[in-house]
Amino acid sequence: MAIFVGCGSLIYSNYLVGKLKQEERRKMELYALAIKKFAENDDFEADMSLVTEIITQNTTIPLILTDETDSILAFVNFPAGYQNNLKLMYHQLEKIKQNREPIIIQLANKKTQKVYYKDSTLLTLLFWYPIVQIFIFLVFIGLAYMAFSNSRKAEQNRVWAGMAKETAHQLGTPISSLMAWVEILNDIEDAKPHMEHIRQDVERLNVIANRFSKIGSIPDLQPKPIGEVIQNAIHYMKFRTTNRIIFELKMEIAPETKVNLNESLFEWVLENLVRNAIDAMMGAGKITILVQNSDKKIILDISDEGKGIPKKYHKTVFSPGYTTKPRGWGLGLSLSKRIIEEYHNGKIFVKLSEPGGGTTIRIILPIQPE
Repeated sequence: MAIFVGCGSLIYSNYLVGKLKQEERRKMELYALAIKKFAENDDFEADMSLVTEIITQNTTIPLILTDETDSILAFVNFPAGYQNNLKLMYHQLEKIKQNREPIIIQLANKKTQKVYYKDSTLLTLLFWYPIVQIFIFLVFIGLAYMAFSNSRKAEQNRVWAGMAKETAHQLGTPISSLMAWVEILNDIEDAKPHMEHIRQDVERLNVIANRFSKIGSIPDLQPKPIGEVIQNAIHYMKFRTTNRIIFELKMEIAPETKVNLNESLFEWVLENLVRNAIDAMMGAGKITILVQNSDKKIILDISDEGKGIPKKYHKTVFSPGYTTKPRGWGLGLSLSKRIIEEYHNGKIFVKLSEPGGGTTIRIILPIQPE
């Protein structure tokens, strides 16, 4: 593409330079001819011959010759449709008068004639040339940026999918082993009181492995009641946080309202957002989840009372690698954005946040039609 644009620009530049050389040469020849005729002849016919010669030799500049009362005597270099239509020519004459003073020709019989002219075709080309060049340059830069961005994004997707599937594969073996040990321990009477909690955590590990295995694949979306899915996620997180974290769920829609979801992946998003909120509040504070309905869409706001995010980082927080924690890869919010926007056709963004004033993350999802 760079070679194509460069060659095209060079050819166009050479074309304009060639035209300019021809035009300048023709003007110099006409100028020399005018000086010669004025030096050799003083009669009226000679003057008219000179004017006629100039008009005839001019092939690029639209020109109108009039008498002293602005009656048109001759014109050249106008479109073919003007040849037999004086009305159009007088209209052109009025337009030229508004922009440019005429050249006055004093004839031998003391009469005068006027030459009205417009910019030549070459001059018009030169006027548009830098604009065309800038446009081509911007198009080229845009195409290059899109190509680079798409290539980079595709590479990131391949790395993410590979890492996620490898993680799921690595988790599979110890999970299978743990599930077998749980079954063995179930037969031991003294271990039974603790086995339910162990079983739940093993099942949770299995869910996590299943989530990672779906990264890079097209997930199966099913109509799910949004209220039930959110309550399940909150219930899970409540029993894995301290009592200093208060959860408040505000449902302004019917809990049975259905949304096309992959429940496992969507719960993962909620867990990521809740964990980030807990970290931002240093393990103590209130997390509010507000669910609303607007224009056939579900709006889900997760708000915390944490340290907040500076405005300049509102978009950066969803980029891979961004994190304020001493440990971690900064993939949680990036994965959440991918799950919501690429898998669920929704949107996720920082609705409101400022240092010391908490943060509200908004998720928008389409409602499943009845």
